[in-house]
Amino acid sequence: MSHILVTGGAGYIGSHTCKALAAAGLTPVTFDNLSRGHSDFVRWGPLVEGDILNTTALDKVIKQFRPSAVIHFAAFAYVGESVADPINYYRNNSCGMVNVLDAMLRNGVEQIVFSSSCTTYGLPDTLPISETMPQHPISPYGRSKYFCEQIIKDVAQAHKLRFCIFRYFNAAGADSSGDLPERHDPETHLIPLAVDAALGSGPPLQILGSDYPTADGTCERDYIHVSDLATAHVKAVQHLQESTNSFEMNLGTGRAYSVLQVLSAIERVAGKAVPATWAARRPGDPPALLSDPSLAQRQLGFVPQFSDLDTIIETTWRSRR
Repeated sequence: MSHILVTGGAGYIGSHTCKALAAAGLTPVTFDNLSRGHSDFVRWGPLVEGDILNTTALDKVIKQFRPSAVIHFAAFAYVGESVADPINYYRNNSCGMVNVLDAMLRNGVEQIVFSSSCTTYGLPDTLPISETMPQHPISPYGRSKYFCEQIIKDVAQAHKLRFCIFRYFNAAGADSSGDLPERHDPETHLIPLAVDAALGSGPPLQILGSDYPTADGTCERDYIHVSDLATAHVKAVQHLQESTNSFEMNLGTGRAYSVLQVLSAIERVAGKAVPATWAARRPGDPPALLSDPSLAQRQLGFVPQFSDLDTIIETTWRSRR
């Protein structure tokens, strides 16, 4: 079976993708320093503990397993943390990207799927967001991802490299079998925080802002189930192995929900109220983010199967409970 090197494969999206790769007959090789990932999430292929800032470790794992492609998840991903510590984000995310590509070139690996973010678009002027819209990230995290995209494109111009760049919208939900819960420390995502508040295992939810120019005054976001994201990565690997084309595309649903709509859905699905308090806006939060998912549908045949809000909440509820 073909080996796929998955950097950050012990994390939230990475581990779900490893499970999907194995189901498709591929062998995921997780390369993770476990600073933010979890060794018990690595169940569908070998785990190699290593850091993307260590070029010797990258060379060693590639020489050992000879992967046909790399899926690159390994990154720091907290906007607020990136504002407080930008050097760490540029070092890990952007310099780490250079190291991964350099190791690939040295060892003859010619395909990469990169985990980017809709934060590269910044504060969009219009919705929905398509891939042709300008990218103006407003945080060090978003800029570090944007720089990675540019590095990949420059390397592909100069060398034999094919790529897929995925710009995620809001990843959410959990594996339906219960194998892989969402486990972040600290947890910053709305849905697990709201579910924990309803379960009584966390504090009341803070609703950040009530005066946005949206239907109910709270932020609106496009949520996509993590299992759907995993499926998209498998499709990307298969596409790169069968085609000579590179591409960049959004992964979302084309439907946005406000914070209050999410809380209402949790109360409907779980039958429990979500204790909540109002707080000030978080600086830099766009009022609404909404993807145009049509390019992924056309080029990859990718249509989310689990990303209706009730399914996202049901799987999150079961995993948190």
